[in-house]
Amino acid sequence: MIALATSPETGVSRTVLPNGLTVLSEFVPGVRSVAIGAWVRSGSMHERTEQMGIAHLLEHMVFKGTQKYSAKALALSLEVLGGSLDAYTTREHTSFQARVLDEHLTNASDVLFELCFRPLLRDDDLRLERKVILEEIAMVDDTPDDVIFELHAHRMYPGHPYGHAILGTPTSVRQIHGDDLRAWHARVYHPPQIVLAAAGNVTHERLLDVLEQTGWATRERGVSDLLPAPVAPETISRGYAHVKRKDIAQTHIVLACNAPQHASPERNAVAVASALLGGGMSSRLFQQVREELGLAYNVYSFYNTFLDNGQHGVYVATAPEQAREAYTVVCAEMASVAGGAMTDDEIATGISQLKGQLVLSLEGVSSRLYRAAEMALYDEPYRPLDELLAELDAVTHAQVRAACAAYLDPAQCSVLSLGPAAAA
Repeated sequence: MIALATSPETGVSRTVLPNGLTVLSEFVPGVRSVAIGAWVRSGSMHERTEQMGIAHLLEHMVFKGTQKYSAKALALSLEVLGGSLDAYTTREHTSFQARVLDEHLTNASDVLFELCFRPLLRDDDLRLERKVILEEIAMVDDTPDDVIFELHAHRMYPGHPYGHAILGTPTSVRQIHGDDLRAWHARVYHPPQIVLAAAGNVTHERLLDVLEQTGWATRERGVSDLLPAPVAPETISRGYAHVKRKDIAQTHIVLACNAPQHASPERNAVAVASALLGGGMSSRLFQQVREELGLAYNVYSFYNTFLDNGQHGVYVATAPEQAREAYTVVCAEMASVAGGAMTDDEIATGISQLKGQLVLSLEGVSSRLYRAAEMALYDEPYRPLDELLAELDAVTHAQVRAACAAYLDPAQCSVLSLGPAAAA
């Protein structure tokens, strides 16, 4: 029988198995489900330009069949149990995840094991899946609010892996062959290079037992060395550029600059500043650009953190005839807050907003799964919710204003617009 926790937050348990696999779990009382995932330290930033998209293509290819499951059997394996199975690739990682009823944890673990360690990677499947990826790239190209971020990364980090398209390009995807995929898999998909996490109605002891049953614990160690991360670029490409597209209805604009990395002590201050600038309906940009001037339906700020750097920026989409005005207003608002316009009351509100979002986010098992995985991926200790809230309370107004000055100044940004008309 599974033990029930009495505390609403019992903490994250962590074990490194003899074969190098890092295992984390968090028991969440009051639920009947478990979210489980495997994070492989393989992403677009590890790729050479000519092989761009290989990590993502491999993520797709493992679903074409394993030694135990056909492609259709994989699709049915958890879905017929009411569960779900998904995967994604980022700049830093490739992740395979499942959510199931607690009684089906063994099934989910078995499927993830097969996907990670026993894919067939057949050339015939690659010929078909390459076409699927090319369609996915074309779909993104038809979605300007997605493609603008790909184009912006390429402009901001010219010639650097940070600017790689996660999906790759049509040229690079066509150049990837079966031997390339099998070599990438043989180099990366080993226990020491994987973090496995679970959250929900599961104790750590039960998870370890399931991993023993499904082969994770007995899988040979294999290659231990992680793929080398690229050296961070010393500078970014600043200033404004425009990509003309006559076939879309709006002009899409992204402004972004380098920002503190995941482990930086400045991270919370930047998060507060970003929330106040464009983090919701009450933010400065939303109120000014949308509510007061009616220049855009969609305008927001974003702050992405990675192991070795971060990125803060603003996105806005507007009618071509309003692009210059919208861009000017966004820059003026950013310059204002960079110059110290945030009031004490605003900053207090921003801190309260982030605290509420943090508490609400941890009510789901998937969010707790991500938090557990991040501990290992970013080499962080477990911190209870009360400690995280206290850290936000400790953010000073001076720190937030310093973050505004350092990371919200439009003059320091790399700017790209996409659409029928330029914004500058």
